[in-house]
Amino acid sequence: MLSFYRTDEGLIHEIAEFEPGCWVKLTAPSLEECTYVSETFHMDIADVRAALDDEESSRISMEEDYTLILVDIPTAEERNNRHTYTTIPLGILMQEDVLVTVCAEETSVLRSFIDRRVREFSTKKQMRFTYQILYNSSMVYQSLLRSIDRKRTEIEEKINDNTEDSDLIDLHELESNLVYFATSLRANSLVLDRLNRYGRLKLYEEDQELLEDVIIENRQAIEMTGIYRDIINGTRELMSTVINNRLNNVMKYLAAVTIVMSIPTIISGLWGMNVAPEWMPLSKTPFGFGLICLGTLIICVITLLILRKKRML
Repeated sequence: MLSFYRTDEGLIHEIAEFEPGCWVKLTAPSLEECTYVSETFHMDIADVRAALDDEESSRISMEEDYTLILVDIPTAEERNNRHTYTTIPLGILMQEDVLVTVCAEETSVLRSFIDRRVREFSTKKQMRFTYQILYNSSMVYQSLLRSIDRKRTEIEEKINDNTEDSDLIDLHELESNLVYFATSLRANSLVLDRLNRYGRLKLYEEDQELLEDVIIENRQAIEMTGIYRDIINGTRELMSTVINNRLNNVMKYLAAVTIVMSIPTIISGLWGMNVAPEWMPLSKTPFGFGLICLGTLIICVITLLILRKKRML
């Protein structure tokens, strides 16, 4: 979809066609729309469509008439019937009087500008607008990282109750999200460092300060990703330890039950041997069977008390 936006008097509104100083937004564009942008603004169509390739890495490319900035931004997706997160490329192409963004799907990073949740931005200031997009992307990363940590906390709180297989799968999905985030954030960091070094890009003092803020927020997102990955590893080890401990307790309980149940089996086996009655104790004693049963019960109770004292029950 091809859309045109422009800010006037601090408010953004959609316009019908291209005007100098506008923002051209391509969302899951068709080949015809990409060709139109390429021919209208004299950009290489390969650069226009670069963000549509999921395998495209973050980079910055300075051509004669325009600059391409390719970064990874976070987005939500359904994976294994679960609501998870991943990253997709976002292409930003800057020219003197236009800024073009290309993304394979609608994203909250750009939607925030259209919904006027980002204040004090102008589509006419392409460089500053670009940094604001990158800054907003870093903030979305941090927001999703906090959401991932909240989900991890919910799983951890369920450990004392009952840990199911789905909890282990959810924990693995959260760790996968962090792997995607860490890889993309590190790649974005290289792009930001190059932006900070390039003297060809015209920077005003407030733009330089905003770029420094973007770099700081991106580094913070990288640190958060590392911290949350370590915490998830600790949570997974805790879950494994708890599961093993529960298994050990069950095995101890079953072993104790087996010991107690073996006592009547042994005694009944001894008294059931095929020998002469005169040689079998209590064979001619009144209530001999009852006495044997009572003795067996007493031995079982004593065994239970011993096992309980040793905390096997």
